[in-house]
Amino acid sequence: MFKQVTIAGVGLLGSSLGLAMKSRGLAKRVVGVGRRQCSLDVALERGAIDVSSLDLVTGVEGSDCVVLAGPAALVIPMLDTLRLVVNDDCIITDVASTKGAIAAHADATWHAPRRFIGAHPMAGAEVFGPEHGEAHFYEGSVCLVEEGDTLDAGARAKVCALWEAVGTEVVGIDPAKHDDILAHTSHVPHILASAIAELAGQQGDISKFVGNGFRDVTRIAAGRPETWRDISLTNKAAILQGVKAMRGRLDEFSALLAAEDGAGLEDYFEAGKVAREKVVEE
Repeated sequence: MFKQVTIAGVGLLGSSLGLAMKSRGLAKRVVGVGRRQCSLDVALERGAIDVSSLDLVTGVEGSDCVVLAGPAALVIPMLDTLRLVVNDDCIITDVASTKGAIAAHADATWHAPRRFIGAHPMAGAEVFGPEHGEAHFYEGSVCLVEEGDTLDAGARAKVCALWEAVGTEVVGIDPAKHDDILAHTSHVPHILASAIAELAGQQGDISKFVGNGFRDVTRIAAGRPETWRDISLTNKAAILQGVKAMRGRLDEFSALLAAEDGAGLEDYFEAGKVAREKVVEE
């Protein structure tokens, strides 16, 4: 599929992609770019990349595909660098969990039709680092790939083919709609999980009193704080709207409980049950 792929960011997502591509013969050579040589060395030892570089410009020389697998906040500055140095036939994509600001910036700075195609593989874990990368990491997951009139159709088709080749189901989506939906299904839930975990932590040593319900609700709070800082800052408007809506639902519950409205409370919980059955495929 590609002669040389550069993966900028060799953490869990980047190293897993490198392993997946190499195990499937999708790239003859994989170059890893990172900020710390120690992480690059781990990726090299595990076979996720063939060579490494601490410099993005050097690392993309000769590549016909570049995957930006670092933090969301770094995607825009990396795009500004790449716009001036990549070959005209190079395809660029990313794995960031937010898309609106990135796509808007790319539209404003890259010539149309642009060959940067935003993507969001919805595969993740609470662990991070190249030591946790797996070749089968993306199998069975969904990858959201941006749609739009400003995109190079051939480049987008190849990005879709790449994600399908490593085992994902590709779903096209408008970048702004992506951020609105993910704010409600991923970003606000993570904020709530963090708040629930922190409130429980204020009770002291209560580990013997924690059941599976608490573990299920707060599992995602174990994620990397820097990642969620960047997600929050790059999806500010949609997250604030989601937090406001969530506060409204909690206020509704508080009013029902204060009034000892049993029927209202049952309806409240029934609405949540029905909604979950609608949006979650078991």
